[in-house]
Formats: sequence, structure tokens, C-alpha cells
Amino acid sequence: MRKLAIVILNWNGAKMLRQYLPTVLENSVGDVIVADNASIDGSVNMLLTEFPQVQNIILEQNFGFAEGYNRALAQLPGYEYFLLLNSDVEVRQPRWNESMIRYMDTHPECAACQPKLLSLREPDHFEYAGGAGGYMDKYGYPFCRGRVLGTIEKDQGQYDEIVPLMWATGAALMVRASDWRESGGLDSRFFAHMEEIDLCWRLRTLGKSIVCVSDSVAYHLGGATLNQGNPRKTFLNFRNNLLMLHKNLPDSELRHVMRVRAVLDVLAALQFLFKLDFQNFSAVFQARREFEQIKVDYDRDRRHVQQLRTSERVPQRMEFLLLWEYYVKGKRTFKELVKEYIP
Repeated sequence: MRKLAIVILNWNGAKMLRQYLPTVLENSVGDVIVADNASIDGSVNMLLTEFPQVQNIILEQNFGFAEGYNRALAQLPGYEYFLLLNSDVEVRQPRWNESMIRYMDTHPECAACQPKLLSLREPDHFEYAGGAGGYMDKYGYPFCRGRVLGTIEKDQGQYDEIVPLMWATGAALMVRASDWRESGGLDSRFFAHMEEIDLCWRLRTLGKSIVCVSDSVAYHLGGATLNQGNPRKTFLNFRNNLLMLHKNLPDSELRHVMRVRAVLDVLAALQFLFKLDFQNFSAVFQARREFEQIKVDYDRDRRHVQQLRTSERVPQRMEFLLLWEYYVKGKRTFKELVKEYIP
């Protein structure tokens, strides 16, 4: 069995591949593979010409992040681990991911891990998409060690300890192949956004652990596909977050959490309206409408999750409302948020 497949999913990212792929090839342990989501910018020809050592998987259409990875990894049998890596990630350490491999080798209970994710724009700060690993509040709002809502911390080694996480970032997600298959992989219906958190929640429900291995460091550009504030991104984030909650919440919490979220989503939409951002205002309500229309299609998934549940709740899903703690109580860092909950 081969050890690690590093899989970069590409869609019209020839420029980023040309810039960041050489750092991955030079500094990584494992086989580097690019899966192309039917790009029309010449990505495939560029790879064949400039990076002939890279294996290519050509997908016949743009399947999005979730199904694109599902289809690509299905074509890679015989690997012990997969590392899903964004095309806008730069790595600088020689053998940067070796610590992640070593941790997974010695911790069979660990289904997935991530590196410490720093910003390419501000390399001494954590990156928005994952920081040093993700948590979640009671109502589905994710946050990270190193990033709480819009507040991003400087990396001073404060989150270098390996601790259990709720989720790991999809920008650089290493997952055990057997756990990937057992969990069903990413939910292709999400298309993009929140799919890695949904996957990690399912893995945690199965009793698996997820960590950040901070000895491994990667630098992420971020916002390369859809920028913050893009109405399409707003729609996907709100809709997929509701679907994730519907699938994974324990029966004892489902009704209460979804009622509270309905109120919070209206408040979020009104915030866009006050800014005269009519497109994002509409995107929130469009997301809620589509969720109500399709949630019945997820009932089978929900029953399956409840049957496999090994405990009522994941400890790293915290018992507070993030928005209240951040905006009302003024808790802007991860340690301030969780100090009452985590010794």
C-alpha cells in the first residue's frame, strides 16, 4: 500500500498552480496529483507541459469541491492517506507534511488532521479558513483556534499544542483513506462550502479524533474561488450550514437549534439590508427557502448518523452562542471564548 496521495482539485487555476505547485512538489512527502474540474483556462495543457511529473485526473465537468474530490479519490485506490490541498496553498518547510503522517501513523484513532494554516498575505497571522483547527458553537457557527469571526490572531505559538478539534480545514485536510470511505466522503449535494465541517462532524460522531499538527505549516491565499461577500458564497454557506445541522444534530437538540437559527438568519439578512446589500440579503432567504424544500432528502442521512452516534454530543461543539460572546461580551480570541469551558 502506498502512503499518501496529495490531491489538488483545480478549476481554472492555471495561474495559481504555476505559482504554488512547485513549492508542493519540492517540499512534500507523497505523490502529488491534480484533479481538474473541466477547466477552460488551459490548466491541463499547462500541467502536461510544465509539470510532466504530476499525475492528472481529468473530470468531465465542474463537479464542485465536494463531488470533485469524491470522484478524484475514488480513482486512487491503494493509498493509506489522502491530503486534500487547495491550489492556492504554498508550503515552505522541507518535508512539511511529514509530522502529519507520523502523527496519523502513531494514532490509529485519528481520522483526520490539518497543518497550522497561516496567511500568505500576512505570514505571521493565522489564515481565516482554518487557523490551528476548528470548533463550533451550539447553533452551527464555526470558529478556529486563531480566528473568531472577523478577528484573526497573530501566531505566537499559542495554539501549538495538539488537542481534539471539531473540524479541520478543507484547504489542507489529511484524512485516513479507510475513514474517508467509511464516512462516505464529502456530501456532493453541498457543491462547495461547509462540506469539510460536515465530514468532520460525521467522523467525530463515529468516535474518531481530529487534530491540528502544528509542526506542519502551510500558507493559504484564501478567497481564490469566491470572495467574502459574494452572494453565491453567502447562499452556499447559509444553506449548507442548515443542511449540516439537520443531518448531524442529536434528536434532543434539533428542534430548539433550528428555531433559534431561523431568528438568527433573519437578523443576518437584516444586517445586509441595512448596508443596502440587497444581493446578500436575498441570498440568505434564498438559502433558507431551498433548505426547507430539500431537507426531506437528507432525512435518511440523518437517521444513519443517529444510528452510528457513539455519544450524544461532540465536546468541541461549545454550549454558547458565538455571536453573543463576540459582539456583546467582547470575546474576540479563541482562548477568551473557551476559557470557561476548556481547562
